[in-house]
Amino acid sequence: MYKVFLFAGTTEGRELAEFLSRAGVEVFVFTATEYGKSLIGEAEHMVLSPERLSAEEMEEQIRIQKPDLVVDATHPYAELVTENIRSACIHTHTELIRLVRDEGTWDGGDITCVSSAKEAAEFLSRTEGNVLLTTGSKDLAEFTAVPEFEERIYARVLSLPDVVKSCDEMGFRGNHLICMQGPFSKDLNTAMLRQYGCKWMVTKASGMEGGFPEKLEAAKEAGAKLLIIGRPKKETGLTFKECRKMLKERFQLPYRPEITLAGVGMGSIETMTGEAVRACQNADLLIGAGRVLETAKKAAGNARKAEIYEEYKSEEILAYIKAHPFYDHIVIAVSGDPGFYSGAKKLYGLLSSEKEWNVRAVSGISSLSYFMAKLRISWEDAVMVSCHGQKRHLVRKIAENGKVFAILGTGTQAGELAKELLQYGLWEVTLHIGERLSYPGEKIRSGTPKEFLCCRTDALSVLCVENPKPRNCFALHSLQDDLFVRGKVPMTKEEVRSITLSKLQLLKDAVCYDIGAGTGSVSIEMAEKADEGRVYAVEKKPEAADLIRQNRRKFCMDSIHIVEGTAPEALKGLEPPTHVFIGGTSGGLTEILHAVLKKNPRVRIVMNCITLETLTEAVKAFQTLPVTEPDIVNVTVSRAKKAGSYHLMMGENPVYILSCTGTGEVRCED
Repeated sequence: MYKVFLFAGTTEGRELAEFLSRAGVEVFVFTATEYGKSLIGEAEHMVLSPERLSAEEMEEQIRIQKPDLVVDATHPYAELVTENIRSACIHTHTELIRLVRDEGTWDGGDITCVSSAKEAAEFLSRTEGNVLLTTGSKDLAEFTAVPEFEERIYARVLSLPDVVKSCDEMGFRGNHLICMQGPFSKDLNTAMLRQYGCKWMVTKASGMEGGFPEKLEAAKEAGAKLLIIGRPKKETGLTFKECRKMLKERFQLPYRPEITLAGVGMGSIETMTGEAVRACQNADLLIGAGRVLETAKKAAGNARKAEIYEEYKSEEILAYIKAHPFYDHIVIAVSGDPGFYSGAKKLYGLLSSEKEWNVRAVSGISSLSYFMAKLRISWEDAVMVSCHGQKRHLVRKIAENGKVFAILGTGTQAGELAKELLQYGLWEVTLHIGERLSYPGEKIRSGTPKEFLCCRTDALSVLCVENPKPRNCFALHSLQDDLFVRGKVPMTKEEVRSITLSKLQLLKDAVCYDIGAGTGSVSIEMAEKADEGRVYAVEKKPEAADLIRQNRRKFCMDSIHIVEGTAPEALKGLEPPTHVFIGGTSGGLTEILHAVLKKNPRVRIVMNCITLETLTEAVKAFQTLPVTEPDIVNVTVSRAKKAGSYHLMMGENPVYILSCTGTGEVRCED
């Protein structure tokens, strides 16, 4: 086991000690005070010492324990301690790493820099106005030289008994002595400056980790001037990140970050859970994109210590974390709730493949629960759909269900849906549209489809549709013939249709072609079973295409797309099919088979033949094409017909049902 001596006195020192102990490195932490020890806390592989060591005692401990290296993470102003550590390492020939702070940058008009506390006191003696002194108790005695310091200066120090006693003896007492432990946010610093009417704020250039940016911003907001006591000298060493990276490579330490997929609600911090807010506040890296990331940054607050990586692609996020293995607490912000139409599903799978990483999800308030609560509508029986980035067929879902909730994808989608609902005869439904939920410009509207025909919404919109008369879904394997609008166009009979659909082996998200669709009876049943897919009904006869439209409207099957024309020419431009039914070919069977196999070499094909000539042509074609051995079934259906007091069985034309699947071999010619 590797061994490290760590002299701590800063926030970075505490974090480095925790990092080493988690990684299994034996770390001896020297804090110089019991208070410093209490801030770190006990941990496995960690030995804490609150004793203040001299240079000789440091050297003795190093010789006894023989650490692999020593890290000096003491405060920038603890110059004597730093010199003692350096001396002990030189005498024992031990490697020393100095952990330095990133001072960051600052700008502003009302800033004065001095080199020491004494010079700061001399400067304040020539000014007027109250002073918030944030440099601690070490050099507090220097400020007793400021005229009327008991009335002008408000000293902020650690809440330790000996510190309070010392301050009291110097004359800092009552409400002029503020005993608190940092870090301090911008808001808290601002509140103190305003509470005490301070015109000046005195601080050390303690860097980003020491809260300097928060003090700078607070002074600007409160209208106070900043008096900065600069560092005694410029130090060289490694920043916290550089030190972590070096230690990881030096000791080949495993990287074990805690990664939180945090749902940030719909945009305002009020729709985040307390757990998600705390995760953002404790994070050292925030990842997300757009408004989601902005919400996470607001939740982290003005004292935010996290760095920012703006990204939403799962693969890029994983690659970034791997390339920057020095963040312990990473928050990846996702919209709404991680479990409700969120990118967290894919991301969680990728991150969980890293066995050393601790990945968890924290819920947020989803748009579903927020919106339905606003409407005072229960949603346990609602159908949920997301149209964000994908085409979803809502008409059928609305026709068959009492409540449908949808996340909209575009600003025109609500108006387009209203038009479709009227076309399919669903004028009695009620639409509820919510825009910019939880934001100051939140808008919720309700009305009939007719009232939303010209509706445009914000891109951040959701929809709830209530249908007082949902139609019953057919639980039959095949619909009865008399349910369809027939006309004079031939139709595949229900018994044959039932076997045909079984042979097709449809999936819920199938992309189907119905070639020679006729009345559309097969198309309707395809759409019924492939309710997450699409059906292209290809038909050359105008009167048949009109019947398909009527049946599509009757059954509210908005996933059926009517293609008027003759195959295979009519198939050009259509997406590749997963399943094809051929009910009519107009003499172009071989060309049709070539076309669909070229689009998808593994397509499932089912064909119905009545004439022996068509059957012969089909068998010959299948023998030359890259398909599996065709399954051929002959179906003869007899139907009872009453003749006087008797019932006679009247035979229908026998039908041959051929089915096969493409082998995946691409060798079809144009």
